[in-house]
Amino acid sequence: MKKVSESAENYLETILVLSKRKGSVRSIDIANELDFSKPSVSIALKHLREQGHVVISEDGVLSLTESGRRIAEGIYERHLVLTRFFTSLGVDEDIAQADACKIEHILDPQTFNAIKRSLKDR
Repeated sequence: MKKVSESAENYLETILVLSKRKGSVRSIDIANELDFSKPSVSIALKHLREQGHVVISEDGVLSLTESGRRIAEGIYERHLVLTRFFTSLGVDEDIAQADACKIEHILDPQTFNAIKRSLKDR
């Protein structure tokens, strides 16, 4: 599978998180959550649809496809694990979450797996 951009990963992760929180997700929910303009969200969703990661129903409800869900769950797992790792080091929760958001997209799988293993040993 072709690697998606950091921006695409953020959108997919946001759809996943919002769907867990709200049930159904519309583009306005993403715009509000990320504090992005509706046109920006619309363009990003068009690209995600074209890549086969998102489907949009006739009434505007967004759903992740299998590939979109796989990407979103992988990024969300990274976010949760990294946040937990940073807080275990004594980092404030808000800072840990912000740093996890930045790092979750660029961390090599080997490094991420080592962090996961280290948390299991604690």
